[in-house]
Amino acid sequence: MGEYEGKKVVITGGSSGFGLATARLLAAGGARVLITGRNQDTLDAAREQLGGDAIAVRSDASSAPDIDALADRAKAAFGSIDALFANAGVNGFAPFEATSEELFDQLMAINAKGPYFTVQKLAPLLAEGSGVVLTTSVANVLGLPMLSAYAASKAALRSMTRGLARELLPRRIRVNAVSPGPIDSGILEKSMPREAAEQMKAQMAADNPMLRMGTPEEVARAVVFLAFEATYTTGAELTVDGGGSQL
Repeated sequence: MGEYEGKKVVITGGSSGFGLATARLLAAGGARVLITGRNQDTLDAAREQLGGDAIAVRSDASSAPDIDALADRAKAAFGSIDALFANAGVNGFAPFEATSEELFDQLMAINAKGPYFTVQKLAPLLAEGSGVVLTTSVANVLGLPMLSAYAASKAALRSMTRGLARELLPRRIRVNAVSPGPIDSGILEKSMPREAAEQMKAQMAADNPMLRMGTPEEVARAVVFLAFEATYTTGAELTVDGGGSQL
């Protein structure tokens, strides 16, 4: 029997990156997972990777109707859930003076508003003693160029982690955040030309105390720890960044 046999987990943004790595880790341990994503082809590929009885749901984290539909689907499939990884998010690189209102609103809608209402709508399904994990970023404590709006959206999420942890405490639901640093998750290649992405990754590795980027699997292990093992921890943020924000 796997370590997470019988556990039921919802992972938003679970078709790639940290979300998919976490889904793989949990599914390998016997958990039933429901993942979401916006791209049907990517979702189908992730569902095939996970196999078993994994569920893939096309859902936009910034859409209130989609979040409502996700809660209904999770209830129909699982009844109750043991963990929620509200991971869906986007990045956005732009200098402060060139950041548009459209980009700012998109970052806030997906990275802050989306997780907030995802937790709100799925909270009634969370079993007593369950864990919620949100994805913040080391950008919320570092003044990084080109990322002022993105960092603000993640700082909002860090504050929400504390507020939601306090409000859900009477139900013995823990709420924590994982804060990734430079992780080679493929997201840079999606947002800029490949050559520019490779140059940025090389610079990130050179600047990191461990002289490398992290992997999605390293983030996944931190997420699973917060969701299931960290039974006396709530309102916290666990940094996974090779020491970049600490040393």
